[in-house]
Amino acid sequence: MKQPVNILILSFFFYFLFACGTGSEQTAQERAQESPASLADSTTAAVKKEKIILFFGNSLTAGYGLDPEESFPSVVQQKLDSLGYAYKVVNAGLSGETTASGNNRLDWVLERQPVDVFVLELGANDGLRGIDPKETRRNLTAMIEKVRAAYPEADIILAGMMVPPNMGPAYSQEFQTMFAEIASEKEVKLIPFLLQDVAGEPELNQADGIHPTAEGARIVADNVWEVLQEVIGPIGPAS
Repeated sequence: MKQPVNILILSFFFYFLFACGTGSEQTAQERAQESPASLADSTTAAVKKEKIILFFGNSLTAGYGLDPEESFPSVVQQKLDSLGYAYKVVNAGLSGETTASGNNRLDWVLERQPVDVFVLELGANDGLRGIDPKETRRNLTAMIEKVRAAYPEADIILAGMMVPPNMGPAYSQEFQTMFAEIASEKEVKLIPFLLQDVAGEPELNQADGIHPTAEGARIVADNVWEVLQEVIGPIGPAS
């Protein structure tokens, strides 16, 4: 049985996550446009008729402090390859992203990137800023609807997140339950808590105490895989 996250340690975890991520938010779209390498990589995948799994999120998705091959989307790619799935992972994570900035950036990404499976990992920075969960809900819902409009056949996975209790129990509860409610309303798959078994565990986080180590990222990848495998099926034939 999975152990509950220590709330006090989780509070410090999210505090530093926000502190380390906010500096890059203002230039997120500019950096994406200047450094589209991960998106460009998918061109080869399209030629090979591989299906595309797009991870769209903040520093957790981007793999802050890790080598590129150690980020959890890269670990998912390694698992797909080892099992013979014909899927290509595209990492579109940017540090400091909020749901508002992500909603603005998504249009640019979808214009350039085919999507078969869309994994949405945003919201933590909203909670740490005390943004009204109703606004966060609107942004997450808008992003889901944009993906549906651009790629009607794409499967969508929403990554759930938690915030520390310093904003008050009512806020924390509303924030946490919001993800499950959106998933149910929009009929998308849900990862209940992306950082389950990692958040608040010192040995699984970097020296800053907040971003997963390579080992922690592997556990996050396992959390993703539990839901992703339901979407892509038990095995996929190679192209």
